[in-house]
Formats: sequence, structure tokens, C-alpha cells
Amino acid sequence: MTQPIQPQTVPDSEHRGLMAILPPVARDYAALARLDRPIGWWLLFWPCAWGVLLGGGMPSLMTGRWGLLAWLLLGSVAMRGAGCVYNDIVDVDIDQQVARTRARPIASGRVSKKAAWIWLLALCLIGLIVLLQLHWQAQLVALGSLVLVAAYPFMKRITGWPQAWLGLVFTWGAPVGWVEVMGFERLDVLGLLYLGCWGWCVGYDTIYACQDREDDVLVGIGSSALSLGGRIREGVLGFYAVAFVSWGLAFWRLRPDALVLAALAPAAAHLLWQALSLNPEDGGGALARFRSNRFAGLLMALACWVVGNA
Repeated sequence: MTQPIQPQTVPDSEHRGLMAILPPVARDYAALARLDRPIGWWLLFWPCAWGVLLGGGMPSLMTGRWGLLAWLLLGSVAMRGAGCVYNDIVDVDIDQQVARTRARPIASGRVSKKAAWIWLLALCLIGLIVLLQLHWQAQLVALGSLVLVAAYPFMKRITGWPQAWLGLVFTWGAPVGWVEVMGFERLDVLGLLYLGCWGWCVGYDTIYACQDREDDVLVGIGSSALSLGGRIREGVLGFYAVAFVSWGLAFWRLRPDALVLAALAPAAAHLLWQALSLNPEDGGGALARFRSNRFAGLLMALACWVVGNA
């Protein structure tokens, strides 16, 4: 008989069955790296895949480097986990004041900061192994994200728009994937792709932040959901519009053909549905729309594959 879910499983855990069968100590470290919430690593991975596929990387995948996307997925899992551990170490004082986060392993005292740092280094070691699979140009680009990652947990303390910084951090995989297959060619296309990724990330994380608005006010930290006030839906729509336009221009500069618009239409329609159907007062609905970006990422990956390899 499956044992009941323990209190350390947070309300938005997805893999509750997995968490239930793990021993308590392992469960705490899995939760610390958010292994029970795979949406995070998918959101980190998809821009990597977009950069590879839009850069025409599919032929190289089929002729020897077929493991590239698998390596990038593993790196996304490890580095998303490392980022979450680092975030929880920095944010322990805030997490202890927020209902949704006070049961986290460090905030609750079940995992010490010293043990968390060791776990963080272990996850970074996995990331290093992945990094060594890339060309040196992509390695340099990947390492360029470290300053952005280190600064992110502090943004909510100094700005009402921490999601704008997250957009720079969480979509860095697009330049990594592009440079891995294209080198430093066609940076105009890469710039537009990355700008679109930024708008997408700010939009979906604003949706996610709808759940924490009351707690964020009490604790005194910023979020785009608070900064937008009563115009959250319009704000999300605006950020997604940045994504649509930027991706469309990137596609068009790479391949000026009507196929570009047809390829992008499914992903654009999905993001439009998210924004128009969003009810910021419905935490469960907001969480469902946030998680649906896993599917939006797949639609965008297919579009990049069509345009980049047509």
C-alpha cells in the first residue's frame, strides 16, 4: 500500500507517487531540487532545443550528435535543481514567512544549509559533465549565465519586476543551443529568438506569481503580478505579444516564406488562449496555465524544426 504523502510534499507537486515511495531524507533532497515539479526543467530545456532546431541542428542530430538534446535535457534538470537549491538557501528567511514555501526543506529545518551546499555542488558537477559535451563556443556562452543566475534571488528584494530578470536567466539555453550548432553566425536571428524567449518567460512567470500575491505583499517583496495590479491579463498578453512578434521576425529573417507564419501559428494560438482565459484570482487555473507551457514549448520546438530544417 502506498504510504501517504508527507507534509514536505508541497501543494503543487506533480510526482506525488514518486515522492511517496522515497525515504524521507531522499524526499527532502528531491524536493529541494524540485524533482517533483518537472515543469521547471522543461521550461529551461525548451529554449535550448529551440536554438538547436532553429539553427538547423536536426541533420547533425541524425548523423552522429543525436545525443545533443538528451545532454541538454540532463543539464536542464541538473541546473534547474541547482538553481532551486541556491534560491532556497538565499531565500530561507522569506520562505519561512510564506504559506506555500515554509514547508520547504531548508526553511523547515529538515535540511541544513551546509548539506544544501553539498547537494548544490553535486548538481553542478552533473552540469559540468554536460558542459564538457559542448563545443568551446557554447561552453563560453553557457558560463556567461552564472552572474545572472547568482543575482536572480535578490531581484525580488530590489525590484517589482524580478520576472524580467528571470526572463534573462531561464531562457539562456537558446543562445547555448544556437551557438552549439551555428557558432556565432546569424546573431540577428539569435537576438530575436532570445527576445521572444524573454517575453515568453516573463509572461508565464507572471501567471505563476498570481498564486503568491497576498504573501508577497505581507513579506514585502516584488513581483510582476503585483506591479501589474488589476491588469495582469493584459500584461501577460503584452509579454506574449513580444514573444510572437520576435519569434516571427526571427523566423522570417532566417527564411522569408509563408511557411514561417504557418509553423508559428499553433504556439501563438496556445499562448493567446493562456492569456485570454487567465483568471488571476483562480490560483488553480493560473497554475494549470503555467504548466501548459510545457506543451507550448513543444509546439514552438516543432515550429523551429520546420523553419530551421526546411
